[in-house]
Amino acid sequence: MNLLEKLKEKKATVVMILGVVGLLLIMISSVFADKKQSDPLPSDKSFSESADYNNYRLETEKRLKEFLEKIEGAGDVEVFLTVGSSERYVYAEEEKKVKSDNKTEEENKYVIYGSEKEPLVETVRTPQITGAVIVCTGGDSPAVEERIYKAVSSALGISTGKIYVTKMK
Repeated sequence: MNLLEKLKEKKATVVMILGVVGLLLIMISSVFADKKQSDPLPSDKSFSESADYNNYRLETEKRLKEFLEKIEGAGDVEVFLTVGSSERYVYAEEEKKVKSDNKTEEENKYVIYGSEKEPLVETVRTPQITGAVIVCTGGDSPAVEERIYKAVSSALGISTGKIYVTKMK
């Protein structure tokens, strides 16, 4: 009997040691996983901030300049745009509603995919243009000025109060 009790004690000790080692391995792996994968759901995904942001503004200015030069009487045109927000990523979410008695609980979770467990991007919103300054050789003509105000307002989706048109020197 004495030998049987010693074996039971050793088995219990071995099982307990293996359990502690397993827990330690799980904790260590979670620490290393956090270092590899930083926050998977940034509220605004920063994209080489100044480069892409500036490229978007410059490309839009170039396209608008080419467009406005086609307006009768505008002549040479220079465009300066102000951009108020950076590019934003909107992530897909799944919604779960649980109704019980007179109470409804809602839970939203991001849709995660792939082996890297990245959030599923639903849409990418381009930076928002908040204002425009247009300088053109025909800017002293009220008729040309009005056509430019309307064209810029329509093209950029901003009010005419956020647009300034003037004559080029």
